[in-house]
Amino acid sequence: MEEKLEEWDDDQINDDFPDEDEPVDGSSQRYEHFRFIADKGQSLLRVDKFLASRLVNATRNRIQAAAEAGCILVNDRPVKSNYRVKPLDTVSLVMSRPRREFEIIPEDIPLNIVYEDEELLVVNKPAGLVVHPGHGNYTGTLVNALAYYLRDDPFYDPADPRLGLVHRIDKDTSGLLVIAKKPEAKANLSLQFFHKTTQRKYVSLVWGIMKDNEGTIEGNIGRNPHDRMQMTVFPEGDQGKTAITHYKVLERLGYVSWIECQLETGRTHQIRAHMKYIGHPLFNDARYGGDQILKGQSFSKYKLFVQNCFAVCPRQALHAKTLGFIHPATGKQMLFDSEIPDDLKALKEKWTNYVNTKEL
Repeated sequence: MEEKLEEWDDDQINDDFPDEDEPVDGSSQRYEHFRFIADKGQSLLRVDKFLASRLVNATRNRIQAAAEAGCILVNDRPVKSNYRVKPLDTVSLVMSRPRREFEIIPEDIPLNIVYEDEELLVVNKPAGLVVHPGHGNYTGTLVNALAYYLRDDPFYDPADPRLGLVHRIDKDTSGLLVIAKKPEAKANLSLQFFHKTTQRKYVSLVWGIMKDNEGTIEGNIGRNPHDRMQMTVFPEGDQGKTAITHYKVLERLGYVSWIECQLETGRTHQIRAHMKYIGHPLFNDARYGGDQILKGQSFSKYKLFVQNCFAVCPRQALHAKTLGFIHPATGKQMLFDSEIPDDLKALKEKWTNYVNTKEL
């Protein structure tokens, strides 16, 4: 039986599981790009070899990277690249975005533009705005907003992977993002992120009183084998990818801490996974357990106070406050700082007032 060869879209692959100095949009949804059913006479064969023989332009290194990222499924379960395909196995390649057949529709969505020139623009993304179209979010995203805003720019094509988003932040994280308007700008900026020469600082409210005023968290980050919706830290061995987060305590507020995090790497959910790993999950981070009352008292009045805090800031308390890079055309150092959004500001004020008026 002659096998059907499918075209491997390497640009799509690079976007969907990069080496991964790009935070994802937070949805963690996966969409099937390719599906193959092994025939009845299939001999045992490594899944990376199985796919390499069926996908045009696919190298085994790229397929192995897909497996490491949890993007290769056999019978709907993620497998490693050394899995041996058996007769009638269903092998799928899935990604965090749909295939690029869908049209990106320009939409008049307000953008908070911090800076713009002919090469790039910097936006301050609000919490709740999905970065890129995906399942359940084909419209109403930052990419749709950019398609409308740059609709008269003859050089900007929202469907061209050589343009647009250079990095990403989660849907419910607010803060600064840089967008490239020309291919040369994206290539240059992407290299800066890859080589870790950009400056990125976040502020966050986390559960617990952090003992040290500052420190560094080092621990490989990869997909949680028991929960694919989460990333997890692998402190030893070669699982996951190197991840380094530097933190500084800005203020201790009773049972929570207001901190600054500086990224040395930019793995998926890096701050969220690292802070959970050291026992200080982000406040109201539902995916990592921060939406529970983790510290404090058992009194009903305190519980009500925390529930009110969750209502004031109904998302993980994380904001990408600072972004710095070298301008791809001028070589000038660019550094941008954003205001703390109202929900985070109100959340911090509530804890400050609680500390000042209550006996903890």
